[in-house]
Amino acid sequence: MPKRKDIKSILIIGAGPIIIGQACEFDYSGSQACKVLKEEGYKIILVNSNPATIMTDPDFAHSTYIEPITPEMVTKIIEKENPDALLPTMGGQTALNIAMSLSRRGVLKKHKVELIGASFKAIEKAEDRELFKKAMENIGLETPKGILAHNMQEAHLSLKKIGLPVIIRPSFTLGGTGGGIAYNKTEFEEIVSRGLDASPVESVLIEESVIGWKEFEMEVVRDKNDNAIIICSIENIDPMGVHTGDSITVAPALTLTDKEYQRMRNASIKVLREIGVETGGSNVQFAINPNNGKMVIIEMNPRVSRSSALASKATGFPIAKVAARLAVGYTLDEIQNDITKTTPASFEPSIDYVVTKIPRFAFEKFTGADNTLTSSMKSVGETMSIGRSFQESIQKALRSTETDLDGFTNIIIPNYTRGEDKESIYEVLSRPTPERILYIAQALREGLSIKEIHNASKIDTWFLSQIEEIINIEKTLNKRSCPTNKEELFYLKSKGFSDSRIAFLTNTDPDKVRSIRRKLDVKPSYKRIDSCAAEFEAKTPYLYSSYERSSIENDYYSDESFVTNKKKIIILGGGPNRIGQGIEFDYCCVHAAYALKTIGYETIMINCNPETVSTDYDTSDRLYFEPLTEEDVIEIITNESKNGLIKGCIVQYGGQTPLKLSGFLEKNDIPIIGTSPKMIDLAEDRDKFTKLIKSLKLLQPPHGICNLSSEAIKIADRIGFPVLVRPSYVLGGRAMAIIHDKETLKSYVNKMVKLFGKSPILIDSFLSDATEVDVDVIADRNTTIIAGIMEHIEEAGVHSGDSACALPPHTLSKQVIKEIEKQSKIISKALNVVGLMNIQFAIKNSNTGVDIYILEVNPRASRTIPYVSKSTGNQFAGIAAKIMAGKKLSNFKIKSWKNMKNVSIKEAVFPFSRFPGVDTLLGPEMKSTGEVMGLAHNFGHAYAKAQISSGSKLPSSGTLFVSVKNSDKEKVVLVCKEMISIGFNIIATSGTSSFLKNKGIEVKTINKVREGRPHLVDSIKDGLVQIIFNTTEGQQSIKESFSLRRAAITYGIPYYTTIAGCKAATEAIISLKREKLGVASIQSY
Repeated sequence: MPKRKDIKSILIIGAGPIIIGQACEFDYSGSQACKVLKEEGYKIILVNSNPATIMTDPDFAHSTYIEPITPEMVTKIIEKENPDALLPTMGGQTALNIAMSLSRRGVLKKHKVELIGASFKAIEKAEDRELFKKAMENIGLETPKGILAHNMQEAHLSLKKIGLPVIIRPSFTLGGTGGGIAYNKTEFEEIVSRGLDASPVESVLIEESVIGWKEFEMEVVRDKNDNAIIICSIENIDPMGVHTGDSITVAPALTLTDKEYQRMRNASIKVLREIGVETGGSNVQFAINPNNGKMVIIEMNPRVSRSSALASKATGFPIAKVAARLAVGYTLDEIQNDITKTTPASFEPSIDYVVTKIPRFAFEKFTGADNTLTSSMKSVGETMSIGRSFQESIQKALRSTETDLDGFTNIIIPNYTRGEDKESIYEVLSRPTPERILYIAQALREGLSIKEIHNASKIDTWFLSQIEEIINIEKTLNKRSCPTNKEELFYLKSKGFSDSRIAFLTNTDPDKVRSIRRKLDVKPSYKRIDSCAAEFEAKTPYLYSSYERSSIENDYYSDESFVTNKKKIIILGGGPNRIGQGIEFDYCCVHAAYALKTIGYETIMINCNPETVSTDYDTSDRLYFEPLTEEDVIEIITNESKNGLIKGCIVQYGGQTPLKLSGFLEKNDIPIIGTSPKMIDLAEDRDKFTKLIKSLKLLQPPHGICNLSSEAIKIADRIGFPVLVRPSYVLGGRAMAIIHDKETLKSYVNKMVKLFGKSPILIDSFLSDATEVDVDVIADRNTTIIAGIMEHIEEAGVHSGDSACALPPHTLSKQVIKEIEKQSKIISKALNVVGLMNIQFAIKNSNTGVDIYILEVNPRASRTIPYVSKSTGNQFAGIAAKIMAGKKLSNFKIKSWKNMKNVSIKEAVFPFSRFPGVDTLLGPEMKSTGEVMGLAHNFGHAYAKAQISSGSKLPSSGTLFVSVKNSDKEKVVLVCKEMISIGFNIIATSGTSSFLKNKGIEVKTINKVREGRPHLVDSIKDGLVQIIFNTTEGQQSIKESFSLRRAAITYGIPYYTTIAGCKAATEAIISLKREKLGVASIQSY
């Protein structure tokens, strides 16, 4: 059936900011849907609050609304645009929940908007735990025994019937938000309470435990003619009890018998039919009891999911593209397979390789966080690898995680001494953590049997035997030097061993291993992802490496890369998402690929992140899905050098990952285009950079560099406390801290030496009460243009990635802005910047006027580039890529940020709700997972939109709690007066209360937590506080106010910890009182 012609315009709801449980896989799926439906001739209206995504670029939709994704704001967009249809299946749980809310409120019916992709009934049946359970009973499928509870009383009654342990699953949530596993009554009450709060319909399913069972997923696509295909099966290596997003997974499923697979396949299709999914993709999750083969269904997602992105990249089958076309009337047999160009989409994919996904975690960012993995997702990103065997695939995946692994790297087991009691080994094996896979390898080294490890971990013995074989090979290598026999070396490489791992095991150098390998002509061959196991020729160069013999005798390398003779540029991606290096860098890589194609270059992308647009098979001309390590990258470049001309590599767009490779590439005579690695290193090297800044007669905060704690104390004595300390060459403020005394400084330096080895530690005087400013610059060798000047709303001391910021600056004087521009151009010229650069300044009032300090210079793409691009209407990443390739900046028409007709606010989004017990206080180490943007004609409205988009709902009335440090008391007076003038009551702790009363402000005094009850936290729990202004200093004050910050997170109270933030929130509330929020597309600005 051809596409529907009764629909002219389609509203697509995006997923919003990158958060745990809903990451950039929805940028990937949403971008595909926008692109495909636009090609089909529909008018596309997009709403998404995330500026860092490709899909919110103005070219992807006809009308792009960077607005809060709430029922109220989406209603306004519907009223303005009058779409014919709404596609809710590409924006994760956010989009589904908004669609359901609009439908229940009658908005869709009133405006005659049809839900496509999934009906209201289908979404409800899949997402409502009780309806889903009944639906499964209708088709004869078992689910774990479970009872739906709407309050704590019902939950306790359910517990009596089911018994502990239980799994708690909130309805209509993502990534297991609010859920968990309860082993005792205290845990049960905590998780149920959290789950009821997290569920938009206030219900949780209390489910019998199937912990330890094997977990599988099926990715299924079905059309309206009941054509249904399985895209791929996915098996979790970790057993049930670990959220599938946090589990190491493989595709295809490797331990199912054919009978079990067919049974699961048939059940998946039955589920889609029963739920009513007939125009798109779905993910169905199963558990199998390993003891008797009993199969139960866990859940299904009636939308494109996290696993859909993985399945798409694993098979080459573009699920989101196909689902979008099915939603507008096509059937599977009418859609062509993009990879083969000959088979229809109804041709079920098959794969002749093994894909491994390993999640990436950020527990090191959250002091006090429990790193036990449960049914509530905690990972911030993931990496994927492809090999011809499980062993090759998993070893490649481990070295792709960007955690300094080169395979099954040795790990110290806590509290274990070799030869003594092995209880401590069983303990680390039985507790699911990010390191458990390495502990398994270490347990095998310590002599534990597969049976013992299986009993402790419940991981299938097939996987354990595969790891055991790798460890046995390692043991033989430990006793000898590097193999010099071609057969033996090839065998090791086919098992996934990296050069660096072989070097470690044989006590030699990776360069020596590489040299021996090259002499013996042991090199990888490159295979194509073709979606059909080589049954048809693949037209798309989507490649992975493998060490595998050909079926032809003496032919080791059946290579499918078919290198072209074109002029080419290689773009190195950022690897897995993590805090400090997120989707913003992928955005830049994608735009480099798009831009360089237009000026005649073949673009080659190297990356290993399955969630991103950069690893879509049609983003670049050629895609290598490979680890970003020295060995893997140099092999690809060597392969591509066989034909054509490599102009160079772009290392400045993928964050710290490719930058770390720049020295190695330069040493191997690989050209790097754009700003030279020498200048990038100069900006990172504190000694060299200080000399440069001095020669330019610019200011830096007093500072020093040390490797020992004794040196650190001398520096602190010279520059004075507090000091800002951090290791060099890190991203996202990793391990950065503000330190107030000598003992803490000594302890910090000793810890950093253990963690980072010989890397110098940087110590700066901390500039309290300074305003931080970010500047993005675009330049060639002759011209420098300021892309944007962003004023941070939080004071210096909060990481730039965690601070809200305003473009144009909100309070900076014209004179200060002029001086910032001047200094930015001086630095750009001195570093000979070609492409992008980011500078961070601190503006501090002094006795002589205003001092402008340079905090940091990064001659590369920064995380603010997507935000600045969308705020100003310039595609800076694409323009800079062309400049790096040789074009002149003067040839491009750049719209000045000074001519902006709107105010743009960027706000960070945090994962604190995932980590109970972690302090939410912000500091110099980055903790945010994503960002949102507020656009309006005035600061107040723009800030309000950014707050709403980040999940912080500003109140229009009620009670404000105030407690500020002494240095802020005078500054908070005006804020309090303004809040009272618009109808707020004020409560405060004794010190602040007394000060405000002396200033003539009406305020009620309330107890601190340590002063007895009823205290502030009691008032928060009782709903008596609507907004909090709280600034602290000193360890005691921070410690005392911890329970206040956690209560604010738990009960969703807006909470501001800097005076600048308090002022911004006040201005936003006043602005909202004066005038309601409006909506406008970025095209209209």
